[in-house]
Amino acid sequence: MIKAIIVDDEPYCCEVLSTLLERHVPEVTVEAVCHSAAEAITAITTHPVQLVFLDIEMPHMNGFQLLERLPGVDFDLIFTTSYDQYALKAIKFSALDYLLKPIDRTELQAAVRKALQRLQRPLPQQLQILLQKLHQPSQQVNQIALPTMEGLQLVPLDAIISCASSSNYTIISLKDKLKITVSRTLKEVEEMLEDFMFMRVHHSFLVNLNEIRKYIKGEGGNLIMSDGSSVDVSRSKKDQLLKKLQPRKY
Repeated sequence: MIKAIIVDDEPYCCEVLSTLLERHVPEVTVEAVCHSAAEAITAITTHPVQLVFLDIEMPHMNGFQLLERLPGVDFDLIFTTSYDQYALKAIKFSALDYLLKPIDRTELQAAVRKALQRLQRPLPQQLQILLQKLHQPSQQVNQIALPTMEGLQLVPLDAIISCASSSNYTIISLKDKLKITVSRTLKEVEEMLEDFMFMRVHHSFLVNLNEIRKYIKGEGGNLIMSDGSSVDVSRSKKDQLLKKLQPRKY
């Protein structure tokens, strides 16, 4: 059994989540329900739990500020939130889990299943990336957390050369000829990297613009990357790409 705490300032949302857990996720027992971040800090520090469902938008102190107030995060974490593009981007960037409200039963079961497989607190680097992404300009974040089949891998942004779609996974090519398979679709990886020098040049490829060494003309064309690999460019992306490359006089 997993002992859990629900943190949400809306009583109705707490009731809904508690009911969903009771009916559809019996392996989770709710030890406490908190309606404010301050109440949650007390509960988390007094109840040894393995999982916290944490609402992001709360008055006085939001979910992120709550995490900053804790002496440590010794539990698995699932954020619950209404759609907030900026917050969700930071959560995805740090490879932490989240559920969108209204919470879907199937998505809840999948999130808890992942927690059961992991049952570990977030790495300090994940929380550091999350808070850095929230509080500082995008260009100051220098690494990304990527979930792989073996676990979590922290990768410097400037080590990524290109990303290729592989069904529901993405194969990321790194410098030194290294490749890692990430448990995210290319679209999800694109959303995580769109604030940086990356561009989707084909439905199957995302590239680091700083790692392009040559553009070869053609219907769409091809890119030669810094590792010597060739990446196709779709016709629909050609003009946009050439505009981005123009200052470099390709």
